[in-house]
Amino acid sequence: VQLQASGGGLVEPGGSLRLSCPASGGVESITAAGWYRQAPGKQREVVAEITSGGNINYAESVKGRFTASRNHGLNTIYLQMEALRPDDTAVYYCNIVGFLSGEYRDLWGQGTLVTVSS
Repeated sequence: VQLQASGGGLVEPGGSLRLSCPASGGVESITAAGWYRQAPGKQREVVAEITSGGNINYAESVKGRFTASRNHGLNTIYLQMEALRPDDTAVYYCNIVGFLSGEYRDLWGQGTLVTVSS
């Protein structure tokens, strides 16, 4: 199973980016998913979690600015980021939980770097 986040880049404060994370190869089902980020010198933190019931929970720092979603048919999760701030600068990672290649487990994707700077 492969999971690869993309869509990061350099953006000015106030700008927008959309991250995508498609899962491919041996994905039977995805139960839950999430976006996380790790800023330089800091621990990885949750950005948004999509629960098994379909609820989406956001970190306080991104509420009202970020929107997580998923496309069940494409096994892809997305993170729409608006009103970006310099403190959003980080490597963003996606995570999925589900039946992957016959085993119920979670999988981390390779991260994508988001840099917010003028």
